[in-house]
Amino acid sequence: MMEEASGKIRKHILENFMFTEDETALSNDDSFLEKGVIDSTGMLELIAFIGDGFQITIEDDELIPDNFDSVNRVAAFIQRKKGGH
Repeated sequence: MMEEASGKIRKHILENFMFTEDETALSNDDSFLEKGVIDSTGMLELIAFIGDGFQITIEDDELIPDNFDSVNRVAAFIQRKKGGH
C-alpha cells in the first residue's frame, strides 16, 4: 500500500506544484519545504488532497512537518492512519 500511496502523492506533487512529469525532479525523501516545492498555501491543498484521495480524516495535531514534508513521510502517515505498520 505504501508504494501505491507514494506513487499517487508523487504524481500529484509533480503535476500540481512542480508542473512537470519528470520523475527525476523529485526524490521520495526530498523535503517539500526545503526544496521550495510547496508553500504554506500549497500545503493546505496537499492536505485536502490526501484527506479526500485516501479517505482519511486528518486531525489538527497531525498537521506537522513530520507527517507531510516528503513523499515518504506522507505515505507513511497514510499507512499509519489506515492501520498499517
